[in-house]
Amino acid sequence: MPSKSPALRRQSNALGVALMATAVLFFAGADTVAKFLAGNYHPIQVAGMRQTGLLVGVLFWLALRGTADLYTQKPGLQIFRGLCAGLSASLFVFSLRFIPLADATTIAFVAPFFVTILGAVVLKERIGARRWSAIIVGFSGTLVVMRPGFESFHPAYLLVMCAAFLFAVRQVISRSLAATETTLATVAFTAGVSVAFLGLLQPFFWTPIAAEHIILFVAYGALAAMGEYLVIKALEIALAVVVAPLQYTMILWTSFFGYSVFGHVPDGFTIFGSIIIIASGGFTLWREYQTTKRRN
Repeated sequence: MPSKSPALRRQSNALGVALMATAVLFFAGADTVAKFLAGNYHPIQVAGMRQTGLLVGVLFWLALRGTADLYTQKPGLQIFRGLCAGLSASLFVFSLRFIPLADATTIAFVAPFFVTILGAVVLKERIGARRWSAIIVGFSGTLVVMRPGFESFHPAYLLVMCAAFLFAVRQVISRSLAATETTLATVAFTAGVSVAFLGLLQPFFWTPIAAEHIILFVAYGALAAMGEYLVIKALEIALAVVVAPLQYTMILWTSFFGYSVFGHVPDGFTIFGSIIIIASGGFTLWREYQTTKRRN
């Protein structure tokens, strides 16, 4: 199959940027709603509704496209990925009960560093000295945001770290599945398994939903599902190195929403730590792109 022309690639990249930017806005909106809901309902219940929204989106997609691609040669990995998704979402929502939205979002961006480390340990990917240095710098930025040893430190920051690690595990599993599984199959199994896992826990934590909050739960699930879909489409039509850095704009959106909705103003530690994480994360993405390009 002939490769895309430069003009078509530029057009695809432009559309991919638009889709990724919209996805990030949706995710920021979803996390803002989640923080509000976490103050009124158990995080397991809130996270369960998020994953249910994703499952509804998958079922709608299957109704349109059919189930021909819905197969797996590695059910064990698919199930484990779904469990990681459910637990990761729950831990992140739980952290939102206690710490500002912008802080949680910023710390969550250690996930790419975990992905790089796990890629080296699990997938035996080679990492050069410069990427290791970027990872160390990135984690130092996380420590600036968390401020361990300061009075403002809260253990919930560690929940975000755990959520980010589980998210990274999901990404590494995705790399292992890419050779044999379709994207639709992986998303479908992730949604189904995570909903089943969290569904088993719902009876222990369920609180009747107030009428005025029903629309918020629906919006939360819908925003998260649409964000997932747009990310997949963006990565399908554009270069990852072009669209991936846009994920960091989520820090800006959550800072804005955190101030507008909850009155939280990011302090100097959060701002300085964010700059360090964004810079080191951007460098890590660029180095991974350069390495992949040389291999191809």
